[in-house]
Amino acid sequence: MSPAETLSWPGTYGDEAKARMGFFTDTSICIGCKACEVACKEWNAIPDSPKGFSGKSYDNTLDLGADTWRHVAFVEQRVPADAGGGASLVEAAERGGLAEREGLATYQEGDGVRWLMSSDVCKHCTEAACLEVCPTGALFRTEFGTVVVQEDVCNGCGYCVPACPFGVLDQREGDGRVWKCTLCYDRLKDGKEPACAQACPTSSIQFGEVEELRERAERRLEKLRLAGQDEARLYLADPDDGIGGAGAFFLLLDEPEVYGLPPDPVDTRRDLGSIWAAAGAAALALGAGIAAAALGGRS
Repeated sequence: MSPAETLSWPGTYGDEAKARMGFFTDTSICIGCKACEVACKEWNAIPDSPKGFSGKSYDNTLDLGADTWRHVAFVEQRVPADAGGGASLVEAAERGGLAEREGLATYQEGDGVRWLMSSDVCKHCTEAACLEVCPTGALFRTEFGTVVVQEDVCNGCGYCVPACPFGVLDQREGDGRVWKCTLCYDRLKDGKEPACAQACPTSSIQFGEVEELRERAERRLEKLRLAGQDEARLYLADPDDGIGGAGAFFLLLDEPEVYGLPPDPVDTRRDLGSIWAAAGAAALALGAGIAAAALGGRS
């Protein structure tokens, strides 16, 4: 099985299988414009999902859901004003003077705040627990290696919702069925790129064959680290991780938790076999102990 191969792709498609397609999101050049969110909603006719402002960020969509298939996270980090927090003596003096002059409790000017922006989406996992637990076959693997929900087959059972280690899947209010990113399956079949990638003005969202995207991501990571971005890292690009790598992976500038992402996601079904085996062995041992005790008591 190749690094980009999934359990049901390309084998089940035979000659009709296509190259595995996906997203590489370079968060270092995301400007937070939300053009991807708008393009996604327009192309897929997704209902409005106004959530207003949380008071903690300029982000007004907050998270992924049945009515938000693309979500641009706004992460605002306060930069320490003192030298003990990592700033040089000159930087600390400059920020301290700004706070004294302007009466700022938080430093929203110049280098006082670090903005991290990232467009999140369904990961189209290689080992997709959501697909495996679906009892109706509503979730399936396409010929492009992506994971899609067939809304006309979904019965609204919701089993896939807790199975997803990223909290991507959600049931639509008043509908009950699950909806999520399809990686614009209809556009892929027509040879077009997904609407979000086409709308992205900085090419932060890059679409293509997964293997080629991984190579591109490695080159970009090396370039950023040479430029001094020591915390830069790839997320979900490793085919040996807990989900077998993702079809949608990211270049982050900080820890995954900073972006609201799990640090070490695992296919929630991965250990079921060993768990059931251990439970079965424990049950047999318990049964043997009870039988032995009963026979011993008779004698």
